[in-house]
Amino acid sequence: MPETIVIGIDIAKRTFDVAFGVGGTITTFPNDDDGHEALLNKLSGHSVDLIAMEATGGLERALACSLQAAGYAVAVLNPRQARHFAKAMGYLAKTDRIDARALAELALFLANRPDRHRYVRPLPTPERQALQSLVARRRQLVEMVVAETQRLSSCHVSTKKSIETVIQTLRAELKEIEGKISVHIKIHHADLAHLLITVPGVGPTTVAVLIAEVPELGQLSRREISALIGVAPFNRDSGQMRGKRTIFGGRAQVRHCLYMATLAAIRCNKVIKRFYDRLIATGKLKKVAIVACMRKLLTILNAMARTGESWDESLHAAWH
Repeated sequence: MPETIVIGIDIAKRTFDVAFGVGGTITTFPNDDDGHEALLNKLSGHSVDLIAMEATGGLERALACSLQAAGYAVAVLNPRQARHFAKAMGYLAKTDRIDARALAELALFLANRPDRHRYVRPLPTPERQALQSLVARRRQLVEMVVAETQRLSSCHVSTKKSIETVIQTLRAELKEIEGKISVHIKIHHADLAHLLITVPGVGPTTVAVLIAEVPELGQLSRREISALIGVAPFNRDSGQMRGKRTIFGGRAQVRHCLYMATLAAIRCNKVIKRFYDRLIATGKLKKVAIVACMRKLLTILNAMARTGESWDESLHAAWH
């Protein structure tokens, strides 16, 4: 029986480097279907405990899906966390081969943790991947509209017409993408969308982002979901020092969308508004109160997704 090993994979646009075990050989493959198939053929001769790779803006998705479909446990990790681990292990230089070796060591560390299931999660379904792409494209278009609108405010008269034409084109494309998102959600995620949209302050954009970017919604505890998104305050204590609690990490795009939904909820959602007013009355800073309301709103949405029950003001008003 072959020895059980861990695998570290560093992925680039055209190639990926694979470290076969800690201190083992490192092989480079093309990042295409042929390269994926070649890796699967080579792995068939090994007993693999865990495969670790970084999230690289989607470049890893096809390979990770192929490996999971073949039955391997794959951990797709935050690049910042992987880099911090590499530095802690003494890998100060950074190359593709060094990163692959460091990821193999990280895979060995994670494989022996009792909570390794936190890092080995099913990848998004093709339907959710399509929605993630549409939501990301909408975000890009919004950013471009904002940029062109800012240019319009200070442009020379000779370029005004060009900028206005671009803005008009971008807004038309934005409208088309939003229509595609709406249709996609109606076809594939109608039940969850109808549930979440019942919360005052939560609109179609927030629902689309939550469905696309938070597949864990309804599956985690309120503390876990808050930490996952990045709205849970972390301690900054050391010795006699008691630091200011701050939020850190998480999924930034979801947090940004949740922030806008919370601002709307503070105005039109009685439960969130009462919670906000009570925090302000006790002397909390407005920013602190808003983050607390974000956490409360996320917790409510998570509970609704878990129970399948729509918005009920009397039920959620009791939660603190």
